[in-house]
Amino acid sequence: MRRNTARVIDNLLKQVDSLKHQNAGIRRGVATSAASASDNPLLQDWTITEPFALPPFSRIETKHFRPAFDVAMGMHLQGLQNIVDNAEKPSFENVIAEFDRCGGDLSKVESVFSNLCSSLNTEPLQAVQMEMAPISAGHSSKLYTFPGLFEKVDAVYQTRNQVGLTSEQVRLTERIHLDFSRAGAKFDPESKRQYAEITAKLAELQTQFQQNVMADESSFTIELKESDMSGCPPDLIQAAKQAAVERKKGADEYVITLSRSLVEPFVTFSDRRDLREKAWNAWTKRGELDANRDNNKIATEILKLRKRQAEFHGCSNFAVYQTADMMAKTPEAVMDLLEKVWARAKESADREREALEEYVRSSEGLKADDTVDIQPWDWRYYAEKVRQSKYNFDEAALKPYLSLDNVTGAVMAVSNKLFGLRYVKRTDVVYYHPDVDTYEVRETQPDGTDKLIAIFIHDNFARQFKSSGAWMSEYRGQTKNLAQGDAEILKVPIISNNNNFAKGEGSTLLSFDDATTLFHEMGHGHHGMLSDATYGRLAGTSVLTDFVELPSQLMEHWLKQPQVLKEFAKHHETGEIVPDDLLAKLKAANLFNQGFGTIEYTACALLDMAMHMVEDFDNFDMNEFEEKELARLGMPQGIIMRHRPAHFQHLFASSHYAAGYYVYLWAEVLDADAFAAFEETGDVFDPKTAAMVRKHIYSSGNTVEPGELFRRFRGRDPVIDFMLEKKGLLADGGAA
Repeated sequence: MRRNTARVIDNLLKQVDSLKHQNAGIRRGVATSAASASDNPLLQDWTITEPFALPPFSRIETKHFRPAFDVAMGMHLQGLQNIVDNAEKPSFENVIAEFDRCGGDLSKVESVFSNLCSSLNTEPLQAVQMEMAPISAGHSSKLYTFPGLFEKVDAVYQTRNQVGLTSEQVRLTERIHLDFSRAGAKFDPESKRQYAEITAKLAELQTQFQQNVMADESSFTIELKESDMSGCPPDLIQAAKQAAVERKKGADEYVITLSRSLVEPFVTFSDRRDLREKAWNAWTKRGELDANRDNNKIATEILKLRKRQAEFHGCSNFAVYQTADMMAKTPEAVMDLLEKVWARAKESADREREALEEYVRSSEGLKADDTVDIQPWDWRYYAEKVRQSKYNFDEAALKPYLSLDNVTGAVMAVSNKLFGLRYVKRTDVVYYHPDVDTYEVRETQPDGTDKLIAIFIHDNFARQFKSSGAWMSEYRGQTKNLAQGDAEILKVPIISNNNNFAKGEGSTLLSFDDATTLFHEMGHGHHGMLSDATYGRLAGTSVLTDFVELPSQLMEHWLKQPQVLKEFAKHHETGEIVPDDLLAKLKAANLFNQGFGTIEYTACALLDMAMHMVEDFDNFDMNEFEEKELARLGMPQGIIMRHRPAHFQHLFASSHYAAGYYVYLWAEVLDADAFAAFEETGDVFDPKTAAMVRKHIYSSGNTVEPGELFRRFRGRDPVIDFMLEKKGLLADGGAA
């Protein structure tokens, strides 16, 4: 119901006494909030007040969210009541399509709120976030247990193959029916009540988990002097100085925060082993730095509640429940993939550690049989030394050619060459922070006309009150299923990419890993921007979790192409093109340390699955479980998980990746195979292959089962060998 909210509220109030079966709570909520609706920017018609119907960030205040939620939730429930009250025979149009359309105003409020809770989650907003967590979960429970609604959905579902629906309409009907079933629509009333309580409690705990991690990341810093920055490259020193300036430290002070863009390069380059250890320990203990916000206890409670969720659905554990709606289908299929890769990655990591030990013995004049103790805060440091020694490749030498401006230009040029998209920067749009850039994304149509495809928001810098990591999100998803009278601009998606790069005083220089992250998120961005579904529920990234990382990881391949780097990797001061010999060294060193990286990730995926396969949580201790599970796996000495449980937000800040962190590796199988399709043509920008990948991978959303989408693109099921080759993990050896 995307329309002028104030007008709808006025109509609701005029009709409220005559509406049959009107929910009293809805009526009270709408009536209470109607008076202030016209003054609340979240409840206004943005198609009239804002360019491209963007959120009015300059006018939104924290106080606006709760009343906006009250009104929008009330309108959403009223829309559901209208579906139930419709006397016509249940049909796709009056039930399924209307359900997909319903709640547009709530989606507007939710999208702004959730994005700000990740990108600028100030303390007042955090308070609202905690308040809204159980309320929003309760609303979701009402949505899928609304009296009389599932019966209508089920009626359409039962006849979906006999009434001439399109394949997309059948898919939407099946997905919505499954959504209702997995949310407990078939439960008896008491079970529905208990399930709603679990959902609300999970929402509350997950929100607290996220806020605890953010509190640790915001409050902990390592304050240093210039002499403490020994070994660090100039761009890292500058970033540490900038972090000190932002925190109003002294002129001779430098700050390392718990932002990955500062911690990882510091432990990679710092000559001070004691400081590397201090930084590493703080980084890996986020979520448990303060006993008053111990995320291990919260995570354990979340695991217990998820186990109860699974039991309601007749599943022995949460992993069984979760994977049932993924491409993998079973935890056993996931474990089979992970364990195959784990065994080969361990062999590679062991060879890599031997290379590190050999370097230490050689550089420090030790004997061949002297013991070398490689700790987790040493691995990156010595790996960089070996990379420089063995491959003559210095990561710091490449960074001056990878300024944020250059890499952004590169990814947009690749986007243009593959998909014909053009990015037009808008400097007149006001956002929630000055660092945010906004673009119109345009495409020339076959008839020569210029079409607006999407609005793209780029928020690249780490800052206080911003979640760590990198992510893509939507302020408005793509849909063609609009209500009568809705503005056409509402079909245009608004896509946001967030990164957490350490802002430089001048140019912001990226590591190759940072640059890869930017390309990765743009892959997600393409998934949202190029979406061409009719219905919002099937659009963009609303796909199965182990398919969603394919578009993002596929995009990473183009950064590694020589023609891309030779055009866009230019020195930020001189404009010099990156030298050929440096690119050759980069390529030669590319497979080194892949065992380490694969172990770091795969250990997380294995622990995730193991935690969610637990069926008895009596006397469960998170730290003990982690220690025993890693010992069982034979975790290579000197490596720890990339995400330990207390700060593992993929798992515990929401349920989306719970028992599903494996998806990045699953997607690597898919993306390596998919990129091979380009390589087989001899042209990584082959137009026909690009058109096929756009159609079947980036534009189809969830309109077709994902395995079938891959087969339509590749002509067969995926094979694992391309991924193993990319990582240097084939059975005949691998890089050391």
